[in-house]
Amino acid sequence: MRVAILGGTFNPVHYGHLRVAEEAREALSLDRVIFMPTFITPHKADEQAAPASARLEMLRVAVSGNPYFSVSDMEIERGGKSYTVDTVREIKGKDKDLEASLIVGNDSFNDITSWREYEELLTLTSFIVVMRPGYPVKKPAEALPVELARKFWYDADSGSFMSPFGTGITYLATTLLDISSSDIRRRVGEGGSVRYLLPRPVEEFISKHGLYR
Repeated sequence: MRVAILGGTFNPVHYGHLRVAEEAREALSLDRVIFMPTFITPHKADEQAAPASARLEMLRVAVSGNPYFSVSDMEIERGGKSYTVDTVREIKGKDKDLEASLIVGNDSFNDITSWREYEELLTLTSFIVVMRPGYPVKKPAEALPVELARKFWYDADSGSFMSPFGTGITYLATTLLDISSSDIRRRVGEGGSVRYLLPRPVEEFISKHGLYR
């Protein structure tokens, strides 16, 4: 089974997240995309986030009706700061035959060397790097230390950079929807409209529970 994990605070989830997941699923013939909301994200520790339970529920209502999407509460149940390498180890420990990849924006991948145990992470799982507006694309030779970058070579048949670890890095161009959760939170706080930026059930959940006011 081929799955991809899309992690983040999802504060809140919006159409940019959902469209990236759908296009990655289709382009790479994935069996499932798992949305993984964090409890606390190390790189966004200062961000004012909605409660974890609310972010989890917003994801669930957002993906309902799509049989290829699911939501995991693994990192929320673990508590504390969410480190991707811990999540990947836990997932692989539960199912060693599962072929799992991580969907990340190129802004995040550009800073991969700041991730905890990133060198081991690149040996444990593949990366699907999607473009984000306003950020340069850094290939392995630019994003990784020289010795590690040399372990990845471009495979023309798959269109990916492969490694001897059985993992790879795939750069995927998707529809560029320049939507941000921070902008949605700002609009809600100012009493503005967020219609057509996120699914209607998520918008209704935000309103019902008075989030971001």
